[in-house]
Amino acid sequence: MVLVDAGDERASGPRGAVLFDFGGTLDADGVRWSVRFHAAYVRGGGRLDFEAFEPLFSLSDRRLETHPGIRALGLRGMIEAQVAILCTLLPDGSVMDVRGIAERVHADAIGVIARNRPILAALRAHYRLGVVSNFTGNLVPCLEELALVDLFDVVTDSAVLGTTKPDPLAFTSTLEALGTSPNRAWMVGDNFQADIRPAQQLGMRTAWLAPADRPLPAGDPPTARIESLAQLPAVLETAVDATRVGRQRCTV
Repeated sequence: MVLVDAGDERASGPRGAVLFDFGGTLDADGVRWSVRFHAAYVRGGGRLDFEAFEPLFSLSDRRLETHPGIRALGLRGMIEAQVAILCTLLPDGSVMDVRGIAERVHADAIGVIARNRPILAALRAHYRLGVVSNFTGNLVPCLEELALVDLFDVVTDSAVLGTTKPDPLAFTSTLEALGTSPNRAWMVGDNFQADIRPAQQLGMRTAWLAPADRPLPAGDPPTARIESLAQLPAVLETAVDATRVGRQRCTV
């Protein structure tokens, strides 16, 4: 965990804090990295279907964690490193254009991040913001490269913290650093089991970022479901208005 900025009154005011996942949330509209890498691979001429591709991608994820120098890599360098690893695992990887695949994945992410940056900047005026991500130790360099790091008060990288979501510690340590309690915080993420479920169990409100065609998992639903981060400010404002109404009723 990295405390990027300390101490102001946003978390102790009426609105509290908002935590975000990174991959699939800040850089995509709820679409997993494996899906996006596969799409870039297919656009580059790859023939493996997603069912066969996904376990190889998961293996490349694990190997990326021990890649030399991983903790200093920004997003572009990390994507290139993972594509290179992935191409050693794919049956047609030796003929694939590593740079071309990496460029397609990176360009898609950059486009979404450029759209999301002003949304985060506007939210920062009213909330304390944090990132809680299962990552490879280089989340801060990625956020720095993307000109996002200054928008967050706390950055929690699982490889630095030493535990991964859904471990409650990933959330509670971040909230403690932000100086707020779970019942005054939101979690925004695309992974229902790693982001939404554990946050719900801690008493946080949740916004699940997912494409419209993704089925809602069984059990307690999220506080809100969104298809784009652009929908989040309205969700948060509605919650604030409902809280104000509730307080007014209590005083009558």
